[in-house]
Amino acid sequence: MKLTANQPQTKTLADLYRAIDRQHAVTITYVDEKGKETVRTVEPWDIRTTKNGRIQLRAGCRLRGDARSFYVDQIVSYTPHRIGFVLDRPEATTRAGKCIVVRSEQQLIARELGRDYLPRTAVTRQTTELAA
Repeated sequence: MKLTANQPQTKTLADLYRAIDRQHAVTITYVDEKGKETVRTVEPWDIRTTKNGRIQLRAGCRLRGDARSFYVDQIVSYTPHRIGFVLDRPEATTRAGKCIVVRSEQQLIARELGRDYLPRTAVTRQTTELAA
């Protein structure tokens, strides 16, 4: 078991990225927003940065059997395993519920950049709040 308080966050992220690359499960001790501590075995799929700058681990939770998000700064400890993934990863979908198909590396990069840098609301010709 590795305690996140005893190491820099970059070490925690490196271990989680290694688990993603190798498709190995990780058991985490997590403190939720209400202060409740839970122990879960997850299958990490992705690490993202939210719009407010927090780092989020997207993973399949073996306890719930579906996709969950965990903030890395709320992970108290973790144990990487050699156990492979057993859960099916859900298909990425749009807000309308339609499946997203990515056919090339360039499309993947464009989608990630778009997710991080595009405005939250649609900008039209009539939008004047953003004018300099």
